[in-house]
Amino acid sequence: MSHLDLTILVIDENAVRAAIIEDGLREAGHQHVTVALEIHGIAKTVETLSPDVIIIDIENPNRDMMEHLFQLTRSVSRPIAMFVDRSDTASIEAAVDAGVSAYIVDGLRKERVKPILDMAVSRFNAFSRLQRELADARSALEERKIIERAKGILMKMRGMSEEEAFTLLRQTAMNEKKKLVDMAQSVVTAAGLLL
Repeated sequence: MSHLDLTILVIDENAVRAAIIEDGLREAGHQHVTVALEIHGIAKTVETLSPDVIIIDIENPNRDMMEHLFQLTRSVSRPIAMFVDRSDTASIEAAVDAGVSAYIVDGLRKERVKPILDMAVSRFNAFSRLQRELADARSALEERKIIERAKGILMKMRGMSEEEAFTLLRQTAMNEKKKLVDMAQSVVTAAGLLL
């Protein structure tokens, strides 16, 4: 999917500012831009539209509004750029915590929209990749633990060496066309029933 095919949702209660963002995006070649001028009920809009990127623009964010938006940003796993006119450190930290990819203070100008959008997308992608790698590493570790446990059971019950236990597991897995970890899990489960 090319960068320009992105579906972009702009959330802004100020129609003039929303138009500036929309113009900036359209000039940059983005065709699929939807503007929501009402923050309440925005979760429904996000659900229906399922945007690839969300841009939130708030002139004077109050605590309630920010909290409402952060709840939204936590629940959708999408790149999000947020423009505010002024901010304090706590709000910025809260935004980052809530998963906002780019948080821009004092800065709505048409020509800034595109580079900021690109930055939000690339930051989000980098972060997603990290999360995926972490999840993969965790599951690899879990798999290793299960295989170790299965080897231990075979060594104890059959008086085998570690190498023999591993070879038996691998051989059986191949014969049964199963993944090694699934075979190991079967051994662990069976041992749990037998012991």
